[in-house]
Amino acid sequence: MKKISLCITLAILAISCNETKKHENQTALFARLDTEIKQNSKAYSTLEEATKTIGHRLTGSENGAKAEAYTYNKFKEYGFEDVVYQTFEVEAWARDQVSLKINDQDMKVVTLGHSPVKTEVTGEIVDMGNGLEADYLVNPDAVQDKISLVYISILEGSEEDLTNLHRSEKTALAIKYGAKGVIIINQVPEGVLLTGTASVTGELIPIPAVCIGKEDGMSLKEALKTGKATAAIEMTNKSELIKARNVIATIKGNEIPEEEIVIGGHLDSWDLATGAIDNGIGSFAVLDIARAFKSNDLHPKRTVKFVMFMGEEQGLLGSRHMVNEAIKVGKIENVKYMMNLDMSGNPIGMNAGGQLNDEDFFKTLGAAIQQQDTIYQNNFSNRSGLHSDHQPFMLEGVPILSVHSNLERAIYGCYHSDCDDFNLVNKEHLTNTARFGTMMLYSLANAEKLPATKMDSETTKEFMIKNNLKEKLIIGGDWKWEK
Repeated sequence: MKKISLCITLAILAISCNETKKHENQTALFARLDTEIKQNSKAYSTLEEATKTIGHRLTGSENGAKAEAYTYNKFKEYGFEDVVYQTFEVEAWARDQVSLKINDQDMKVVTLGHSPVKTEVTGEIVDMGNGLEADYLVNPDAVQDKISLVYISILEGSEEDLTNLHRSEKTALAIKYGAKGVIIINQVPEGVLLTGTASVTGELIPIPAVCIGKEDGMSLKEALKTGKATAAIEMTNKSELIKARNVIATIKGNEIPEEEIVIGGHLDSWDLATGAIDNGIGSFAVLDIARAFKSNDLHPKRTVKFVMFMGEEQGLLGSRHMVNEAIKVGKIENVKYMMNLDMSGNPIGMNAGGQLNDEDFFKTLGAAIQQQDTIYQNNFSNRSGLHSDHQPFMLEGVPILSVHSNLERAIYGCYHSDCDDFNLVNKEHLTNTARFGTMMLYSLANAEKLPATKMDSETTKEFMIKNNLKEKLIIGGDWKWEK
């Protein structure tokens, strides 16, 4: 009899706990999440461990494979049963040797990604200013069989309201107008060199692309005002077909599991440093948000996929593959939102890109987050750019979500550079990303009605035009509509 009474008591307690959990309001839930994450976040410690034991995370390298396995095992450690590798083949690129001589003087230089496997070129240097289409149209033959010199950003004194292009797009324009090589001047002082892909497609480019420091570049520009200069570029690189892996952990939705919310950050990095900022702070925040979902027993209405993307730096290769696979099996319509964390930290607001039906959803959500901590300022925007893993989803009309970061500006000087190491990471800022990101993601995945729906092709096109992305997408070969 006592045994029966005990069983009944336990059953009543279980029902009572479930009822309490079921009726937990948003304020109580966010307070619980906030306390747990502040006490137990592992984003900072796991990123520190990864940078020390793995180093850089270049796609296709031994280090890249170690990073994939590391995050796979962490998902398992955090209690995920549904963890998979999504394997894809890529033309992996890695730098080898490079030299640059200008008028026979050796220059400090670094190769940009997807430059040729082997090349030697010599040619006259032509200053093409910002390297935009307008700069070439002044004299379309100016760089024919010559070497184009361009600034990575927009030069002081340029016309107002110019839209800058990505380094790969500037390289594509140099190729279009017949250049045999391109030299890009970094914008960061003190000789910092920047790497990154110079290819809009992720495939090898036909000409060498290199980066030189700001001081060297500005001196060269001055010299070209009154005279000529010749550059000699020699380089060898490595390129081979290899397999890389996205790492995907899934929590199945408890009411509408066919609807999926994807949250991702690119795990890969360039090889000059450890990629702690780009994109350790994003991808390891995603990993900790996943941990928080498990630790706090969160089971939203919709399925959530936590993704460590590889190949982002070499052309969004992992995210393109994931989207293409979803299209191939007829499941791209299932993806209702994509939340991307790329160099994201210490959020103070949200950006929701797409055709919004309910902007107040995000403002109300932001106010609830702000109630937990006034560091969060509840800023909001509806816009989008390119060159991160949201792009392939966005081009299929999937609404996107990202955060407004509030990081120290100085850390961006080490973007893609040899100073992008763990010493740049702020523990509190990384924890804030996990705190507020968990609240954002759960609220979206558990919403009664989503604040945006997938855009049809024509609406997606208009959204691209509204965000001044048409020219960039045409250059990159991603414009799917008539030109």
